[in-house]
Amino acid sequence: MKQITKGTWNGYDTYILHSDDLQITLLPGLGNNVISIWDKHEERHILREPNEQDLEFYLLKPYHFGIPLLLPPGRIRNGQFNYDGIDYQFTRNTAGDNHIHGLHKTQSWCVSDIEEDENGCSITTEFLTSDDSNWMTQSPTPLKFQIIFKLQGSRFTQQLKVTNQGEHAFPLGLGFHTWFLLNGQPQDWTLKVPVEAIYELDEALIPSGELIPLDDLEDLNVGLNLAGTNLDTILRIGEQQPVEAVLTHKDGYGIRYVADDQYFKHWVLYTKGQADEFLCIEPYTWLPNAPNLPQGPEFTGLIRLEPQQTFDTQLYLESIRRP
Repeated sequence: MKQITKGTWNGYDTYILHSDDLQITLLPGLGNNVISIWDKHEERHILREPNEQDLEFYLLKPYHFGIPLLLPPGRIRNGQFNYDGIDYQFTRNTAGDNHIHGLHKTQSWCVSDIEEDENGCSITTEFLTSDDSNWMTQSPTPLKFQIIFKLQGSRFTQQLKVTNQGEHAFPLGLGFHTWFLLNGQPQDWTLKVPVEAIYELDEALIPSGELIPLDDLEDLNVGLNLAGTNLDTILRIGEQQPVEAVLTHKDGYGIRYVADDQYFKHWVLYTKGQADEFLCIEPYTWLPNAPNLPQGPEFTGLIRLEPQQTFDTQLYLESIRRP
């Protein structure tokens, strides 16, 4: 079955992509978030999902569920920077009067296209920041977003396009705050994610710009068992390392998460305390607070998006069957 059906969540329309392997639920009207992935073979939910009674919390912090887009991702010191002569002042919404996780929250996206064929199905959604006065007050460069969600068998792909519709270059940084379920059994899961170093964080959890050794996290390169881990860690991907995270259950079932190696330079791993129910695996293009760091784009990953230029990237997630 390769089709798209409609449903609702708290009165908002959902679009559900179906294949023989997976079922993906998208919520365009509240941030265009992927709020559910159901593995039909395993009969298990892959992501942390919002329940109907979670609406109030979801509206406050939608990045606690599903695969929310963060733009920009991570913290910005004092929520401010200047780029290409434009001042950006984001809401100071976290400890120390800093900003966290960007302006994209629960905005409504427009569904512009739906396709179904024998190979799979896809849905295209769009959003203009110029339609959001609160966004433009904080980040005055107008942007157009388009995401194509495509499901083919056991592979789910997100293709993201960002167009600068303004008159000045824009400092682009984005990430995906992806909540994988560990089902209260972290000891049954192993994570392999090739990385070369950890970014040192200051007391405000903002990168200092320095790198420190992996030490106990060196096993991430071969497979780290998640029992006893407590992660809120930003990791650097080496030049010759693939941008790929593989989360494997002891019975051989797994999930592969792959991002575009041209742009994604960093992973964030977050367990929300000691690993138990969740593991966030977050691919980032830029290092948090990138515009304020002395290092250049080669280090931070900051992307300079010129006027009328379109940035195009993609990432995908796929389930891995048991041997």
